[in-house]
Amino acid sequence: MSGNARVVVGLTEITKAFPGVLANDAISFEVVRGEVHCLLGENGAGKSTLISILAGLQQPDSGVIEIDGLPVALTSPSASIARGIGVVYQHSTLVPNLTVLENLMLGDTDTFWLGRDRAISRLHELSEMLGFPMDPDLRAGDLGLGQQQQVEIAKAIWKGSNVLILDEPTSMLVPQAIEQLMVTVNRLKAEGLAIVFVTHKLHEAIALGDAVTVLRGGKVTGRITPDELRVMPEDQARAHILGAMFGDAAAAIEATGVGAAVNVGGPRRTGIPADEAIALEVQRLSTAPSAGIVSLRDVSLTIRSGEIVGVAGIDGQGQRHLAEAIAGQIAPHEGAVLLDSTDISTLGVRARQRLGVRYLTDDRLHEGIVGSMSVAVNLLLKKIGERPFWKFGRMNKQAVRDEARRQIADYEIRTPSEEARAGSLSGGNIQKILLARELSYDPRVVVFHKPTVGLDLKTVAHVRDVVRDYADGGGATLLISSDLDELAELCDRILVISGGRLVGEVHNDSVRVPERVGELMVGGRGAGHESGAIR
Repeated sequence: MSGNARVVVGLTEITKAFPGVLANDAISFEVVRGEVHCLLGENGAGKSTLISILAGLQQPDSGVIEIDGLPVALTSPSASIARGIGVVYQHSTLVPNLTVLENLMLGDTDTFWLGRDRAISRLHELSEMLGFPMDPDLRAGDLGLGQQQQVEIAKAIWKGSNVLILDEPTSMLVPQAIEQLMVTVNRLKAEGLAIVFVTHKLHEAIALGDAVTVLRGGKVTGRITPDELRVMPEDQARAHILGAMFGDAAAAIEATGVGAAVNVGGPRRTGIPADEAIALEVQRLSTAPSAGIVSLRDVSLTIRSGEIVGVAGIDGQGQRHLAEAIAGQIAPHEGAVLLDSTDISTLGVRARQRLGVRYLTDDRLHEGIVGSMSVAVNLLLKKIGERPFWKFGRMNKQAVRDEARRQIADYEIRTPSEEARAGSLSGGNIQKILLARELSYDPRVVVFHKPTVGLDLKTVAHVRDVVRDYADGGGATLLISSDLDELAELCDRILVISGGRLVGEVHNDSVRVPERVGELMVGGRGAGHESGAIR
C-alpha cells in the first residue's frame, strides 16, 4: 500500500483460481476518495471475480485487502457492506412489486423494527446527494431503467458507504439516463466517495475516469494514473487502453470504432431497393397480457431481404413479446406473422425454425444454453432427433463432434474442447455458441435480441461483423438493442417501441440518429416519426 491517506481500498497481489482457470493473478490497485477509478477488460479478464471479492461473495486465495490502511477479511456480503463497500450490479436487484422505500428498507437490518419515518428521512438525504428525486411510494417495477438504477445506487449507499462499485452501469440505459447517471457519479465523487466504474466503453472511461486499470487474462496489463490522464490526449489514452486490453489485436479493434462514441455519417449500406422481396411481415400483431411483461398492441412492420431493421426502446416496453411472437414462442392474440407472404402464425417454434426463422435470446445463460451440457450438444440443440446427428433415436457422437468442431472454428469459440461444459465458458464465447447454432443451416430471418450486451469490445466487434455479414448475404434481420450507437452503426432504419406499440421510425441517414431515436424513446416526436403502421 502507498502512504496516501486518501486511499480507501487497497488490493495487494490478489490471486483467485478456479478449476482450470486463474481468474485473478496477483492484482494490485488502489481506490481513492473523491476519484472515479475505471476498470476495463474483455470478458474473462477477471473483472467479475475481482468485484465478487470486494463484495464479499468470493474470498481470495492469497493477497491482502486493506480498508483505510488496515488489513480486512471480506468474508461475506454483509461484512463488505459493514466495511463501507456498496455494489450496483449490471442487472437490477430490486423487487418489482415492492415500492422504492420498501426496496431500500429490505437491506436495513440494524434494528428489528424498520421505522418508515427514519427511512423516508434517509431517502430524502440520498435524493439530495444524488440530485435525483425519488418517490418512496412508487413500485420499483413501474420505474424506467434509469430511475431503477438511481434507486440501486441509493440502496448501495443506504448505510453510508465509502466505496461504490458500478458494474457496467450504462449498458441498458438510453442517452438521457446515461447523462443523468454521469451527473450523479460526479456528485458522489464531490461528496468524497471512491467509485469503481466498470465499463466496456472507452469514451466513458476517458471522459469520467480519474484513473484507469486494465485487466487481461487475470493480470493488470495497463494503468493510467490521475496525473497521466489529466494531460494525456484522448487518442493517446484510447490507444493505450486498447493496447493493454488486446495487445496485438488492438489496431483491428481501433479500426472498428467500437467503444467510442459513434458518430454515424450515413446509412450502413447504400440502401435496400424498394422492390426487394419482403421476407417477414408482422400485421397488426397483439399479444395477450402476461405478468410483469408489456404485451404488444397493434404492431405492424416489414423486413426485406438483406435489410437490418432495429428496434429501440426503454427496456421492457414489449421487445420480448415481439421477439418471441416472431419466433413462435408465444401465440398472437390478434394479427399475423408472415414469412415470404405465407402466414406462419399458427406454427410452433420447431416448425418456424425449419422454415428459417431463428431467434437469439438476450438471456444467453439461462435460456440460450443448457449450461451443464457440452459445447457440442449445445451447438446441435436445434438438431436433436435429426439425421445425421441422431440415428434411430440415438446420438451419432462422431457426427456431432465433427459438426461442433466446424462451428467452433468458424465462429472462433474459445473452448478447451467441444466436450467442455458450455456453462464454464465466458459470456462472449457463450454468445458465439448461440450465433453458430442459429446462423447455421440457411436461416431466412433472424431476430437478434441484445446480441452484444455485457460483452467486451473485441467480441462486440465480432458479433457486429456477423450481423453485417448475414444481412449482406441476403438475410432479413431484426435487431433489438438498448445500445443506440449499435443501432445507428448497423441498421438501415430503426423502429421505436413504447408501451407495446411502435411509436416512430428513424431512417439511418444523418449524424443525429441516436439523439433522434432517444427523443422518441422518451416521448418526443423526432424527425422520421410516422403514425400508424410502420413499413
